[in-house]
Amino acid sequence: MSTDLVLLAFLMFAATYPSRALGLLSPGLERMPRAGLDYLQLVGPAVLAALAAVNTVVVVREGQAPAISFGIEWLAVLACLAITAWRKNLLLGLVVAVALVAGARYLGIVPLPA
Repeated sequence: MSTDLVLLAFLMFAATYPSRALGLLSPGLERMPRAGLDYLQLVGPAVLAALAAVNTVVVVREGQAPAISFGIEWLAVLACLAITAWRKNLLLGLVVAVALVAGARYLGIVPLPA
């Protein structure tokens, strides 16, 4: 097992923890302007969305440069967005997206990623 990324993990912790712990560490946060609170609440989901988007739409094949993939994942993301906007329920949107991809792969409509 390699420990090459342990230092990077600690650096990322040091860089991201203050913004995640702001609510715990700063008294009177509720007096902050509403726009600031809205921004801080969306930092975590924005980072997760960026990571998920890269893992969803970028394919890295051995010996090749990373490329954008147009597959069932795009349809699942659009379904998730539509259901989340319609029902105001992120969990339901995610469940539908996962079920869509899993069902398509189970039925053999879409092959498993290589």
